[in-house]
Amino acid sequence: MSAFWQDPNWVLSWRHTTLEKHIETTARRYPRRLINDRATSRHQKAVDTQTGRLVGYARWILPESYATTEDGEPVWPEALGPLVGKEEEEEIRRIADATPLNASNETDPLDNKVTEVKNELMKKKPYLCLDYLAVHPENQGKGIATLLVQSGMKVAEDLGLDIFVLAFRSAWGVYSRLGFRVERELIQDDSMYGGDGNYGVRYMIYEQPAKSEA
Repeated sequence: MSAFWQDPNWVLSWRHTTLEKHIETTARRYPRRLINDRATSRHQKAVDTQTGRLVGYARWILPESYATTEDGEPVWPEALGPLVGKEEEEEIRRIADATPLNASNETDPLDNKVTEVKNELMKKKPYLCLDYLAVHPENQGKGIATLLVQSGMKVAEDLGLDIFVLAFRSAWGVYSRLGFRVERELIQDDSMYGGDGNYGVRYMIYEQPAKSEA
């Protein structure tokens, strides 16, 4: 959450709360996200080995048709979300349901357009989707985001999948350096909601290099 709090686009939806409150809310709601859509969701975390602190996190979404092997085993099993018992799952969902997001709905027209374009592009073919990437501000610039993305790129290569990501401005450079290209860019005027007039996102794709027949 601290990483996303640096992004002007993202903060527009949360300007009626504080970072501390948002972290508290997310801590109560996010365990549900870790157990939802377990068949296709994959999660990675980067941990500081000296302090044990979580410093980076990535969430990936596999196409359903690529989520299991021919033997029915899950693909990328080391990145599966936790498997919990029935009682623990019920408690996780109870806490999440009882914790409101407190997001501002004023910017929904902007977000709806962003989602509309994303859905349009993702219909073209199956992608491994990088759905979420964050590195704590105190640990940015150390290559953590690059390592997390490269780990998913290796899985995508093994599966023969291209990668799709909806990228905010702060991450454009990382993805470009790793070989992602811009499929489309969407800039919207957010000044009516208190923004700087440049609500910008890029829809970026990493295409697997063509294999030589030689």
